[in-house]
Amino acid sequence: MLKVIKNSRQLSQHKEQGAAAVEFAIIALILFTLLFGVLEFGRMFYVFNTAQEVTRHAAREAVVRWVDNSSTSPAKTLALFGRTAMPAGAEITTNNINIEYLETATGSAIPSGNMPPSPSDNIAACLDPTSTYDCIAYVRVSITGATYAPMVSLFPYLSVPIPASTVTMPAESMGYSG
Repeated sequence: MLKVIKNSRQLSQHKEQGAAAVEFAIIALILFTLLFGVLEFGRMFYVFNTAQEVTRHAAREAVVRWVDNSSTSPAKTLALFGRTAMPAGAEITTNNINIEYLETATGSAIPSGNMPPSPSDNIAACLDPTSTYDCIAYVRVSITGATYAPMVSLFPYLSVPIPASTVTMPAESMGYSG
């Protein structure tokens, strides 16, 4: 009889261990969903905030040095911290950054045919109103066309467009130390 009581206790403990495993699985599923959700929202806010910072860095580089709008532009790679894509945010690449040179802050972009070929030609164009080139007064940098992509496939509804970010700054020497 003692042996039967001992076996029933073991059986009862075994059933309780199984119930604890099921309870842990349910709680762990909820816990990890919340954890990954918090991490994903944090990363999304990081990407949105850093997009604005990348735009500002690219504009700053474009106003102090002569750069082009190609995907290998030094202003674009420096703005992306020396890379072709943003760290921990591969959604933003050099292809999403657009650099435009403007005649005035509210004016239109200068067509490539009217762009001064060098910083010294830009200074001459700004000083001489009869110059064949347009005077670059401002630089506008924008990030467009990027979409946030969640790292965890549990949250496909978080795939949202990254808000357009635009920074306009007055042109400086653009590399001319003449």
